[in-house]
Amino acid sequence: MATWVRFLQDGNTGFGTLEVDSISVHEGDMFADAVLTGETVALSDVTLMTPCTPGKMIALWNNSQSAAEKQGLEKPEYPLFFLKPSSSYLAPGGVIRKPAGYDGRVIYEAELGIVIGKVVHNVDEAAAVDAIFGYTCVNDVTAMQLLDADVTFPQWARAKGFDTFGAFGPGIVTNVDVSGSRIRAELNGRERQNYAVADLFMQPAEIVARLSESTTLEPGDLIACGTGPGALPMKPAASIDVIIDGIGTLSNTYED
Repeated sequence: MATWVRFLQDGNTGFGTLEVDSISVHEGDMFADAVLTGETVALSDVTLMTPCTPGKMIALWNNSQSAAEKQGLEKPEYPLFFLKPSSSYLAPGGVIRKPAGYDGRVIYEAELGIVIGKVVHNVDEAAAVDAIFGYTCVNDVTAMQLLDADVTFPQWARAKGFDTFGAFGPGIVTNVDVSGSRIRAELNGRERQNYAVADLFMQPAEIVARLSESTTLEPGDLIACGTGPGALPMKPAASIDVIIDGIGTLSNTYED
């Protein structure tokens, strides 16, 4: 098991594996034969970035059994998803911003994130497992009132695609079994979400395999697996933490 991170130091970016309070620096390609440089940097001397730069971020909807029960929804036959643009990506410690001119609710959604490690298209679940590089924490932020602002066209991309609305990190954990993990959200230190990975209708291997039927997945792509019950609005100056057993804690703040 390793935790991969990207960092900024003195205007330069780097990446490596996290070793408690330091980073073992690597060079090359994180997803293809990264090589140790022999250099280490103190975690306190760097700023963590998003752990990768996905070409696309795919986020699922209605993939939680318990959330579906509360909303009177059935299990979908195929993953229901939308895309979040790269301009929405937000690093750990970053500030989630309310969109200008929007006065509605902005909610957090704690989710498990799958990071792809190799190119796959139309693969079975066995190949999908091999394509998963690792896992990270995701906060899929949503401007709720915009979803149905136009009755003729649900605006998923707009409501979920604002700058800062795609927080993920702090690292990508490889070679970890998340089947028994729980996903939690703490708003201002108070637990608001707590659901099991096992609660997901579709588990990671199935998600990757099914999505690959129609969408080529590439190294660094990120899939947010959908959220469980308990997603609530945030108020200015709020702190929001997404915590996943064995993966880590993604911490951000929210401001107008």
